[in-house]
Amino acid sequence: MIWIYNILLTLFSPIWVPWMLLRANKRAEKVNWKQRTGEYSLPLRKGTDRLWFHAVSVGEVVACLPILREIREMNPDVEIILSVTTSSGHQTAREKAEGLFDHLVYFPIDVPRFTVNALVTTKPKVVAIMETELWLNFLWAAETVGAKSVVVNGRISDRSFPRSQKFGFFYRALFRMVHKVFAQTETDAERFRALGAQETEVLGNCKFDQAVDGLEANPAAWRENLGLASDDFVVVIGSTRGKEEEDLVLEALADPRLREIKVIHAPRHMETVEELANRAQSKLGTVARRSKGETGRYLILDTYGELSQVYSACDVAVIGGGFEKLGGQNLIQPLAHGKPVIHGPHMMNFRDAADMASRAGASIIAGTASELAEALVTLRDDEVKRRTMGANAAAMIQSNLGASKRYAAEIVALLRAQS
Repeated sequence: MIWIYNILLTLFSPIWVPWMLLRANKRAEKVNWKQRTGEYSLPLRKGTDRLWFHAVSVGEVVACLPILREIREMNPDVEIILSVTTSSGHQTAREKAEGLFDHLVYFPIDVPRFTVNALVTTKPKVVAIMETELWLNFLWAAETVGAKSVVVNGRISDRSFPRSQKFGFFYRALFRMVHKVFAQTETDAERFRALGAQETEVLGNCKFDQAVDGLEANPAAWRENLGLASDDFVVVIGSTRGKEEEDLVLEALADPRLREIKVIHAPRHMETVEELANRAQSKLGTVARRSKGETGRYLILDTYGELSQVYSACDVAVIGGGFEKLGGQNLIQPLAHGKPVIHGPHMMNFRDAADMASRAGASIIAGTASELAEALVTLRDDEVKRRTMGANAAAMIQSNLGASKRYAAEIVALLRAQS
């Protein structure tokens, strides 16, 4: 299988190489291509338990923080290499994960020479991969140097599972090189088994633990910082993706009944900010930018690392990714702050958290701009409903904590077994 994969990788290189370069060039911070080709100059310690932990981008980096923290507490001497794929993930790791890793690197492109270079140089005993970022040549190279590979916080979305089944032969080859899969839910575990995973165990969702990291935020201080009055009705819109979804949200906010509310809008991708600002200005009037130190009725949060704490300052959170068929975004953070959440109907990537929130009475589903506007008006006018939903949200999060410690314990035990 690996030979077929690499032949296809070579044949299609005129397509994927320019595509990868184009995406990288759009990033504000340039990628380290030396590291992406597997060339690392790291001051590695001799005779240590070395862990390679891979988190793709911003979301995975933030989600893995409580796991890394638990690993550090259980085994302070472990040498951790944290890898990322995107420059935004690299920036987030530098800013958010200080002290939780020994080396921060870019993940090698999945070409045999690059992956072998990377793993022969570093020789980790365990490779831990967040969620489903599995690459055949990398797993093969890890196996070649004697490392055990595990999937952490594993999940397979409703959208990707049917497509993955069509390539069952490929995934069976892939999972032959995975020592164990630690999944978020039994549904995820069953899907991993169906694709060929040999050993699978359900340990929970570490994003519940990550969500409580921002709870030390001071709501009053954040309101002051963002130019908001204590009696303002504030809506934070988190992680919208794509023009269609952003336009739906802007249309809802343009409802005359919502003229007086204050809005903080954090798009998922920073490269879309300029276009979003132009469209928002035509719909809503004046647009303020957080990166410029501006304040106003509609503020774009075009900065990294603040959203998890900014949720503390809102009355209601609107979560993107689900108004269009994009799979949804993380609704756990605002729930942890005890905030009512409104999201779209297409939350496949966060189906379990969304279902739990719905059953707990902590969320509202809105499928159109008019439904979103109506939900915002209802929550603005009904303080009792708002407080009840918020209390339900906080209670739901508290009852689902602890997965990070379980993941860390499994990784540390595997490191010791490899010593």
